[in-house]
Amino acid sequence: MEERFTGILNNNKDAIYRICKAYATDEEQVKDLFQEVLLNIWRSLPGFKELSAVNTWVYRITLNVCMRAKHNAGRDHKPVHLDSIAWDYLPATPDDGSRHRYNELYTCIYRLNEADKLLVLLFLEDLPYKDIAAVTGLSENHVAVKLKRIKAKLFNCLNENGYDR
Repeated sequence: MEERFTGILNNNKDAIYRICKAYATDEEQVKDLFQEVLLNIWRSLPGFKELSAVNTWVYRITLNVCMRAKHNAGRDHKPVHLDSIAWDYLPATPDDGSRHRYNELYTCIYRLNEADKLLVLLFLEDLPYKDIAAVTGLSENHVAVKLKRIKAKLFNCLNENGYDR
């Protein structure tokens, strides 16, 4: 079981970290969420029946832990800056010249409702619509329609904030 857990961790640690970062307000909270996700994966691993892909299962656990933590923490949250998430027109790692673009994007993502935030985070992890549908329980078509609307919301938010590509 340890070898299987290590393999899952090695294949998914970056994605888990990015999602945790999306729901945290500081680095300590990111680390706490990350550890909580790993603990939940470890505890759930013996019961994993492989009815879905391992990555889909990991995303479900990660998102459930993060959303539960956010719900339990109340509404006193600051905008979160997801420095490790890449966007089509942004470099994967921000340099000093592009950090403000990341901050604008992440501020807009943070303003989304929980369902939309969840979808865009999975999209930013390059999951195909089929996998996003499996994680969320939505149909692939519904995922596609919602993501189109979410992208429009994000671009409108960026434009309102004077973002210029």
